Amino acid sequence: MVVPSRGAHARKPADGGHDRDDALSPVGRETLQDRVYAQLRNSLINGMFDAGDVLRIVDLAERLQTSTMPVREALGRLVSEQALESLPNRSVRVPLISRERLDDLARARILIEGQMVALALPNLTDDDFAVLKQINVDCDLAFEQHGKDIGHATSALNQQFHFHIYHAARSQVLIPIVESLWLQSGAIIRKAAHIHDEEGGLAATNHHWALIGALENRDVEAAMQSLSNDISRSFDLIRGRLDAEPNGNASGGHHA
Repeated sequence: MVVPSRGAHARKPADGGHDRDDALSPVGRETLQDRVYAQLRNSLINGMFDAGDVLRIVDLAERLQTSTMPVREALGRLVSEQALESLPNRSVRVPLISRERLDDLARARILIEGQMVALALPNLTDDDFAVLKQINVDCDLAFEQHGKDIGHATSALNQQFHFHIYHAARSQVLIPIVESLWLQSGAIIRKAAHIHDEEGGLAATNHHWALIGALENRDVEAAMQSLSNDISRSFDLIRGRLDAEPNGNASGGHHA
């Protein structure tokens, strides 16, 4: 959580309170560069930006109530992490969703996160299962709020669910790799949540419940398969939209 500077006041978003603007609050003076980076990074992981959104340094600095220098440095770090991409006009954007990028990320996430589930399984307790079940209940309630911008809320709950399991793997090496994959997948998960809200169908947490059941039964193969099904579902929703769009682009981005 980023603490605003004393006397700083939040600026009302121009779009009437969109969740992405509300999520960016003024940052304090101490460790300013790290705070700006951490907040933008967390915003990307939690799907607060759409694919194709253009992030302008001056606009972000104004919303964060800071100077342009720490914002520029934070964006540069995020570009190097492949979470953002540079544009010719010196601005950056959230990468567009292409079929190649979609398939590459899905493959990497299933491979790495499947191993995280296998490593975590022996360490999970009844208390952990109770936490996972409550997160699922909260996520189901969030998805019932049709007609609202639920992408941020459901993405945050989805992250809590998965990383509660992954941290039980106790791997200091693999956790940063998973975080990097999620950093690059945030806009995809956000888009998948919106498509699911539009189209309905199987409950978004269906594979989460199956994963919990497999973990409780200590069935590592079933747990890894449930995890694969869960990741694949989000990516398959985007693939369906890509196939339906004449230009093969499901991003629908705009200026942030």
